[in-house]
Amino acid sequence: MKRMKARWRKLTNVSVMEIEGVRIDTTAGKLPRLVRSALFKETYEDAERTLIARLLKPGMRVVEIGTGIGFISLIATRICGEGNVISYEANPTLEPIIRGNFALNGLKPSLNMKAVTVGGEPITFFRSDNIISSSLYDRQRQDHKITVESDALSAVLLQHDPDVIIMDVEGAEIDLLAIDDLRNVRHIIVELHPHIVGEDKIAALSAVLEARGFSAAAKIHKTVHFARAA
Repeated sequence: MKRMKARWRKLTNVSVMEIEGVRIDTTAGKLPRLVRSALFKETYEDAERTLIARLLKPGMRVVEIGTGIGFISLIATRICGEGNVISYEANPTLEPIIRGNFALNGLKPSLNMKAVTVGGEPITFFRSDNIISSSLYDRQRQDHKITVESDALSAVLLQHDPDVIIMDVEGAEIDLLAIDDLRNVRHIIVELHPHIVGEDKIAALSAVLEARGFSAAAKIHKTVHFARAA
Protein backbone atom coordinates (compact mmCIF):
# COMPACT_ATOMS: atom_id res chain seq x y z
CA MET A 1 0.00 0.00 0.00
CA LYS A 2 2.78 2.47 0.92
CA ARG A 3 4.60 1.65 -2.32
CA MET A 4 1.46 2.41 -4.31
CA LYS A 5 0.98 5.66 -2.41
CA ALA A 6 4.60 6.66 -3.09
CA ARG A 7 4.18 6.03 -6.81
CA TRP A 8 0.96 8.02 -6.90
CA ARG A 9 2.55 10.93 -5.02
CA LYS A 10 5.47 10.99 -7.44
CA LEU A 11 3.20 10.66 -10.49
CA THR A 12 0.89 13.47 -9.36
CA ASN A 13 3.77 15.62 -8.12
CA VAL A 14 2.23 16.04 -4.66
CA SER A 15 3.19 19.37 -3.10
CA VAL A 16 1.85 18.80 0.44
CA MET A 17 1.47 15.46 2.21
CA GLU A 18 0.60 14.30 5.70
CA ILE A 19 2.40 11.76 7.90
CA GLU A 20 1.58 11.08 11.57
CA GLY A 21 -0.88 13.99 11.44
CA VAL A 22 1.86 16.40 10.33
CA ARG A 23 1.68 18.25 7.00
CA ILE A 24 4.95 18.65 5.07
CA ASP A 25 5.69 20.78 2.01
CA THR A 26 6.98 18.43 -0.71
CA THR A 27 6.93 20.94 -3.57
CA ALA A 28 9.34 19.84 -6.31
CA GLY A 29 12.64 21.69 -6.10
CA LYS A 30 12.38 22.62 -2.42
CA LEU A 31 13.89 19.41 -1.06
CA PRO A 32 16.71 17.13 -2.19
CA ARG A 33 15.40 14.26 -4.29
CA LEU A 34 16.30 11.63 -1.67
CA VAL A 35 14.44 13.49 1.09
CA ARG A 36 11.36 13.98 -1.08
CA SER A 37 11.42 10.31 -2.11
CA ALA A 38 11.68 9.18 1.53
CA LEU A 39 8.71 11.36 2.44
CA PHE A 40 6.67 9.89 -0.41
CA LYS A 41 7.58 6.38 0.81
CA GLU A 42 6.86 7.41 4.45
CA THR A 43 10.31 6.17 5.47
CA TYR A 44 11.70 9.62 6.32
CA GLU A 45 12.85 9.68 9.98
CA ASP A 46 10.91 6.46 10.55
CA ALA A 47 13.12 5.25 13.43
CA GLU A 48 12.86 8.56 15.31
CA ARG A 49 9.11 8.70 14.70
CA THR A 50 8.61 5.22 16.14
CA LEU A 51 10.72 5.86 19.23
CA ILE A 52 9.22 9.23 20.11
CA ALA A 53 5.69 7.87 19.65
CA ARG A 54 6.49 5.25 22.30
CA LEU A 55 8.19 7.69 24.66
CA LEU A 56 6.74 11.18 24.56
CA LYS A 57 3.79 12.22 26.71
CA PRO A 58 1.88 15.50 27.06
CA GLY A 59 3.80 18.02 29.14
CA MET A 60 7.26 16.52 28.57
CA ARG A 61 9.93 19.08 27.75
CA VAL A 62 12.05 18.32 24.69
CA VAL A 63 15.24 19.81 23.25
CA GLU A 64 15.79 18.76 19.64
CA ILE A 65 19.25 19.29 18.16
CA GLY A 66 19.27 18.99 14.39
CA THR A 67 15.83 20.12 13.24
CA GLY A 68 16.20 19.22 9.57
CA ILE A 69 12.94 20.15 7.83
CA GLY A 70 11.03 20.45 11.10
CA PHE A 71 9.20 17.13 10.85
CA ILE A 72 10.23 15.58 14.19
CA SER A 73 9.81 18.83 16.13
CA LEU A 74 6.26 19.09 14.79
CA ILE A 75 5.42 15.51 15.84
CA ALA A 76 6.92 16.18 19.28
CA THR A 77 4.92 19.40 19.63
CA ARG A 78 1.67 17.64 18.71
CA ILE A 79 2.34 15.16 21.53
CA CYS A 80 3.96 17.33 24.21
CA GLY A 81 2.12 20.57 23.61
CA GLU A 82 3.14 23.96 22.27
CA GLY A 83 5.87 25.63 24.31
CA ASN A 84 7.43 22.33 25.34
CA VAL A 85 9.68 21.72 22.30
CA ILE A 86 12.86 23.73 21.69
CA SER A 87 14.65 23.05 18.40
CA TYR A 88 18.13 23.92 17.15
CA GLU A 89 19.28 23.86 13.52
CA ALA A 90 22.70 25.02 12.31
CA ASN A 91 22.01 25.08 8.55
CA PRO A 92 20.64 28.54 7.67
CA THR A 93 19.30 27.40 4.28
CA LEU A 94 16.74 25.25 6.10
CA GLU A 95 15.06 28.09 7.99
CA PRO A 96 12.40 28.94 5.35
CA ILE A 97 11.60 25.22 4.90
CA ILE A 98 11.24 24.70 8.65
CA ARG A 99 9.13 27.80 9.21
CA GLY A 100 6.99 26.95 6.19
CA ASN A 101 6.26 23.50 7.63
CA PHE A 102 5.49 25.02 11.03
CA ALA A 103 3.03 27.40 9.37
CA LEU A 104 1.39 24.55 7.44
CA ASN A 105 0.54 22.94 10.76
CA GLY A 106 -0.34 26.05 12.72
CA LEU A 107 2.30 25.12 15.32
CA LYS A 108 5.35 27.01 16.51
CA PRO A 109 8.04 24.95 18.20
CA SER A 110 10.70 27.32 19.54
CA LEU A 111 13.27 27.43 16.71
CA ASN A 112 16.88 28.55 17.22
CA MET A 113 18.94 28.82 14.04
CA LYS A 114 22.21 27.94 15.75
CA ALA A 115 24.44 24.96 16.30
CA VAL A 116 24.78 23.36 19.72
CA THR A 117 28.35 22.71 20.83
CA VAL A 118 30.26 21.90 23.99
CA GLY A 119 31.80 25.37 24.36
CA GLY A 120 29.26 27.69 22.74
CA GLU A 121 31.71 29.34 20.36
CA PRO A 122 31.17 30.13 16.64
CA ILE A 123 32.03 27.04 14.61
CA THR A 124 32.72 25.94 11.07
CA PHE A 125 29.74 24.12 9.62
CA PHE A 126 29.99 21.94 6.53
CA ARG A 127 26.80 22.52 4.57
CA SER A 128 25.96 19.77 2.10
CA ASP A 129 23.66 20.17 -0.90
CA ASN A 130 22.02 17.03 0.52
CA ILE A 131 20.63 18.71 3.63
CA ILE A 132 20.51 15.57 5.71
CA SER A 133 24.31 15.16 5.45
CA SER A 134 25.37 18.62 6.63
CA SER A 135 27.62 18.38 9.68
CA LEU A 136 30.09 19.94 12.09
CA TYR A 137 32.45 17.22 10.86
CA ASP A 138 34.63 17.74 7.80
CA ARG A 139 33.75 14.64 5.80
CA GLN A 140 36.27 15.49 3.08
CA ARG A 141 33.65 16.26 0.46
CA GLN A 142 32.85 19.32 -1.61
CA ASP A 143 30.69 20.81 1.14
CA HIS A 144 30.27 24.57 1.66
CA LYS A 145 32.18 25.84 4.70
CA ILE A 146 30.28 28.48 6.66
CA THR A 147 30.61 29.95 10.14
CA VAL A 148 27.59 29.67 12.42
CA GLU A 149 26.90 30.76 15.97
CA SER A 150 26.35 28.12 18.64
CA ASP A 151 24.97 27.72 22.13
CA ALA A 152 26.73 25.53 24.68
CA LEU A 153 24.74 22.39 25.46
CA SER A 154 25.21 22.96 29.20
CA ALA A 155 23.57 26.41 28.86
CA VAL A 156 20.72 24.98 26.75
CA LEU A 157 20.00 22.35 29.39
CA LEU A 158 20.21 24.89 32.20
CA GLN A 159 17.78 27.25 30.46
CA HIS A 160 15.21 24.74 29.24
CA ASP A 161 15.59 21.84 31.72
CA PRO A 162 14.32 19.16 29.28
CA ASP A 163 13.19 15.65 30.11
CA VAL A 164 14.19 14.46 26.64
CA ILE A 165 16.95 15.21 24.13
CA ILE A 166 16.35 14.26 20.49
CA MET A 167 19.57 14.51 18.49
CA ASP A 168 20.62 13.95 14.88
CA VAL A 169 23.86 15.84 14.31
CA GLU A 170 25.89 13.68 11.92
CA GLY A 171 28.63 12.64 14.36
CA ALA A 172 28.70 15.61 16.75
CA GLU A 173 26.77 13.49 19.27
CA ILE A 174 30.10 12.00 20.40
CA ASP A 175 31.30 15.24 22.01
CA LEU A 176 27.92 16.65 22.99
CA LEU A 177 26.61 13.68 24.96
CA ALA A 178 29.91 13.25 26.78
CA ILE A 179 29.56 16.54 28.69
CA ASP A 180 29.82 16.27 32.46
CA ASP A 181 26.29 17.29 33.43
CA LEU A 182 23.16 16.24 31.55
CA ARG A 183 21.12 17.67 34.44
CA ASN A 184 17.56 16.28 34.61
CA VAL A 185 17.51 14.61 31.21
CA ARG A 186 15.83 11.21 31.55
CA HIS A 187 15.76 10.13 27.91
CA ILE A 188 18.00 10.59 24.88
CA ILE A 189 16.93 9.60 21.38
CA VAL A 190 19.98 9.88 19.15
CA GLU A 191 20.92 8.75 15.68
CA LEU A 192 24.46 7.38 15.90
CA HIS A 193 26.91 7.69 13.01
CA PRO A 194 29.59 4.97 13.21
CA HIS A 195 30.28 5.43 9.48
CA ILE A 196 31.45 8.99 10.28
CA VAL A 197 33.15 8.70 13.68
CA GLY A 198 34.03 4.99 13.90
CA GLU A 199 32.66 2.16 16.01
CA ASP A 200 35.22 2.76 18.77
CA LYS A 201 33.88 6.23 19.52
CA ILE A 202 30.31 4.94 19.54
CA ALA A 203 31.32 2.27 22.06
CA ALA A 204 33.11 4.86 24.19
CA LEU A 205 30.07 7.15 24.19
CA SER A 206 27.79 4.27 25.19
CA ALA A 207 30.16 3.51 28.08
CA VAL A 208 30.10 7.15 29.24
CA LEU A 209 26.32 7.23 29.19
CA GLU A 210 26.10 3.91 31.02
CA ALA A 211 28.39 5.27 33.73
CA ARG A 212 25.93 8.13 34.16
CA GLY A 213 22.96 5.83 34.63
CA PHE A 214 21.69 5.52 31.04
CA SER A 215 21.05 2.24 29.27
CA ALA A 216 19.94 1.42 25.75
CA ALA A 217 16.20 0.87 26.11
CA ALA A 218 15.50 0.44 22.39
CA LYS A 219 17.29 0.60 19.06
CA ILE A 220 15.97 0.91 15.51
CA HIS A 221 18.62 0.88 12.81
CA LYS A 222 21.20 3.47 13.95
CA THR A 223 18.82 5.35 16.27
CA VAL A 224 18.98 4.52 19.98
CA HIS A 225 16.78 5.43 22.92
CA PHE A 226 18.97 5.75 26.03
CA ALA A 227 16.92 5.86 29.25
CA ARG A 228 18.18 6.86 32.69
CA ALA A 229 17.13 4.77 35.65
CA ALA A 230 14.78 6.57 38.03
